[in-house]
Amino acid sequence: MAHRLSWPSRSSRPRYIGRQGPSLTGAAALSFWRRRALQNPAFGRSVGLAGFDARCSDVGHRAKRREWRMTDGIFIGASVGQDGGKPQLLDLRRANRHGLIAGATGTGKTVTLQGIIEGFSRAGVPSFVADVKGDLSGLAMAGSPQAKTHAAFAARAAEIGDTDWAYADNPVQFWDLYGEQGHPIRTTVSEMGPLLLSRLMDLNEVQEGVMTIAFHVADKDGLLLLDLDDLQAMLAHCATRADELTTTYGNVSKQSIGAIQRALLQLRTQGGDHFFGEPALEIDDLIRTDDRGRGIVNLLAADKLMAAPKLYSTFLLWLMSELFEHLPEVGDPDKPRLVFFFDEAHLLFDDAPKALLDKIEQVVRLIRSKGVGIYFITQNPIDVPDTVAGQLGNRVQHALRAFTPRDQAAVRSAAETFRANPGVDVATAITELKVGEALVSLLQADGSPSPVERTLIRPPASRVGPITPQERAVMIDTDAVGAKYDTAIDRESAEEILAAKTQEAAASAAAARAADDAEKAAAIQAKDDARTAKEAARVAAAEAKAKAAADREAANSPWAKAMTSATRAASSSIGRQVANEIGKQVFGTGSRRASSGGGLVGTVLRNVLGGLMRR
Repeated sequence: MAHRLSWPSRSSRPRYIGRQGPSLTGAAALSFWRRRALQNPAFGRSVGLAGFDARCSDVGHRAKRREWRMTDGIFIGASVGQDGGKPQLLDLRRANRHGLIAGATGTGKTVTLQGIIEGFSRAGVPSFVADVKGDLSGLAMAGSPQAKTHAAFAARAAEIGDTDWAYADNPVQFWDLYGEQGHPIRTTVSEMGPLLLSRLMDLNEVQEGVMTIAFHVADKDGLLLLDLDDLQAMLAHCATRADELTTTYGNVSKQSIGAIQRALLQLRTQGGDHFFGEPALEIDDLIRTDDRGRGIVNLLAADKLMAAPKLYSTFLLWLMSELFEHLPEVGDPDKPRLVFFFDEAHLLFDDAPKALLDKIEQVVRLIRSKGVGIYFITQNPIDVPDTVAGQLGNRVQHALRAFTPRDQAAVRSAAETFRANPGVDVATAITELKVGEALVSLLQADGSPSPVERTLIRPPASRVGPITPQERAVMIDTDAVGAKYDTAIDRESAEEILAAKTQEAAASAAAARAADDAEKAAAIQAKDDARTAKEAARVAAAEAKAKAAADREAANSPWAKAMTSATRAASSSIGRQVANEIGKQVFGTGSRRASSGGGLVGTVLRNVLGGLMRR
């Protein structure tokens, strides 16, 4: 079929029938012809658009042509208008001023998000995207003319004059906290910190204080907190030192530690032990481009993670904090270094304490100068607190359903946040938008927001819907990350050190107990020996006493006395005889014995010997 334009008069609606796709009429046909004629003025003459080449040389058309080049921005769509509308471009130099994509379910937020991610990738800007429903994995594959959305997408592309639209894939790296649908993402307990951990475990203020003390003691003692086992061991260690720590840091009760341990167990049941450990994620692995200069799309499989909403929101907040701490200041670069898309953003703010909200606001406000843009995706714009919403310069608002007072308040709030446009009644239009339509206000080159425009969103070039598990597996195996994070590492940390200290203390205590027991046994043995010796001495003394008594008794008996007298008599007689014999030998006989001296000496000698013999 040849190209032809049916345009009988200047006031009639133009009609185009092309080689492919449906027939176009009205603004869509005019937009198409203008695009083609701007590229090739002879084309306008060949299809009967008289004078169009002259109009193409007009200053206004030259300005419009420069605007549509889109070298410095991402084409979001075109506003609704009689002349084909005004292109809505997200200025890359203002893309780090953050943004919001909001709208009721089923209004086209995911398709809008997909197109914006594609635009950043083509511009060489890597992104991190939380895939809550699993359908953003289609970014990795080009769309197909056989897809059921092809006709609608082709018609929309022609309607907004996007002649460059064609199916294309994007470089994607898949991540998963559980390691099932992508490379595992891990961080250490120390890197997470006590504030985020307390929020993750839903601790009260007192318990958060105890958690902070545990982190401080671990840091002071040089104990690494890498995984949940380390944290559990550290808490048990603090419980054993509760009295000491209470004196130094304030009350550390075993009841509070017990409550934290129970919350830790609940975190494990949600799969938190998969998230904490090593090797920890290196932020530079998220900030990459492929060999064609396209930004890598880092896709987090969050469909299972949504079952643990606190883990999901805390992880993303941790990642934003890590980006803020890791990246250097760059001011306002020509394009962002990384763009962060936070789907189901209300989960981040639900039941968040003021300290955490302050932390979020601080990160959102300051991370801009690091070259990072943060885009929140949520159903209701009032889900985002005012202090954070005030930092979001680029806004895409899909339809809202004003069925409840809260919805009506959301409509009024959304209407008030846009820069007014006399041609758009925001409060009315926001409830009338069709699928694939949105109210768009983007930051201009001078930093001011553009007037809100009712916009037809550009169709994505990649597949709409999830990829197959086989396709995912191939991409995981062949991406630049490889097997870097696939195997967990368990190096020596607080758990092992404290366990070794506990074993050492137990061995020392056992040795001390053994020495004490040996000492006690020796003392008991000594007492027993002393008691035995004392008893033996007593028995010996008793025996000696009995023997002495027996000897006395025997000595005093009549028989003993008779024997003694007989012995004495015999002794006396023998003594006298001996004395006589000695006297004879000494003093002689006869005359000597007669002498007075010899008789006296002999008498004395007899008496002495007699006495000795009697004894």
